[in-house]
Amino acid sequence: MIPSSYPTKEEIARLSARMLLEVRAVHFNAETPFILSSGLPSPTYIDCRKLISFPRIRSALMDFLAVTVMREAGFEAFDNIAGGETAGIPFAAMVAERLALPMTYVRKKPKGHGRGARIEGVMTEGQRVLLVEDLTTDGGSKLSFVDAIRETGATCADTAVIFYYDIFEGTEAKLAAHGVALHHLCTWWDVLAEARAQGSFDAATLADVEAFLKAPRDWQEARKG
Repeated sequence: MIPSSYPTKEEIARLSARMLLEVRAVHFNAETPFILSSGLPSPTYIDCRKLISFPRIRSALMDFLAVTVMREAGFEAFDNIAGGETAGIPFAAMVAERLALPMTYVRKKPKGHGRGARIEGVMTEGQRVLLVEDLTTDGGSKLSFVDAIRETGATCADTAVIFYYDIFEGTEAKLAAHGVALHHLCTWWDVLAEARAQGSFDAATLADVEAFLKAPRDWQEARKG
């Protein structure tokens, strides 16, 4: 069902951050940093995949995502909703249901047998495709998915995520240079503000997290190895 209520962008960000904290999808640990896929340390970690297990929260967030892309990109802007393998697939399916649009998904690489396809489902030339994923850090992984979509003859000028790190310089510019606009619900800054408002973590932890968010590369270099 297409959402008919439209909270402000600021309220969507606050409530989305609150939901992430409520289901403990947010983890802060400055003393024993998490190791990211890049091999670099981070005092923050977010697990948006957990959201699929919470029906009320996932429903509200998908309403928010549908509203956000309609508000920012247009009410009739898309013909197909594509999920990025694997975390984006359930969210793409739920957004497609809300917008009454076909759903497809994009593999990270060809499956190596059969048709060797990267696109699963029906995507046709000329379709305007919205790429949906759970989150983006620096935008890099989105470009491969976008290229795979464009290879079908479809267009992809928008990607939507629940969570955007918003701490690495040049992310949105990198996407824009590739002809892609980023739509998101909340960022680390929204989560930090809500964590402070709720008292979800001790003051020392939040101070260290803020130091990381303000200068992530410096924080990582100081603790690397």
